[in-house]
Amino acid sequence: MEAAALMTWTLQNEIPIPPDVTPLLLDGEQAIAAFKTFRDSAVFTTKRLIVRDAQGITGKKVEIYSLPYSSINMWSSENAGKLDFNSEIELWTRAGHIKVKLSKGADVRRLDSLIAWAVLQSH
Repeated sequence: MEAAALMTWTLQNEIPIPPDVTPLLLDGEQAIAAFKTFRDSAVFTTKRLIVRDAQGITGKKVEIYSLPYSSINMWSSENAGKLDFNSEIELWTRAGHIKVKLSKGADVRRLDSLIAWAVLQSH
């Protein structure tokens, strides 16, 4: 039996880089691509994946996850089938197993390419 995923994120369509991510970046780190999540955004930078998760009724409380690409050991991608509209990317990291579900508006091959670029260029 497979262990339950540590975390599951759902990415929707690609969006412009949110301006409020800039204060989170280190010197020399650049935002490359961003995707809408259910209540916030996920941003791929030159060094990590930053997932912002607005919480509570007002959404003013925000939890920020930062996943350095160097902690990703392996990943898989699964495109949507005829009857299944959602694609999926799974990440095996030093922090555990993370599932990234992709809604119809997100391109699984674009995400796969971003992860490959990020992980392989950082090693």
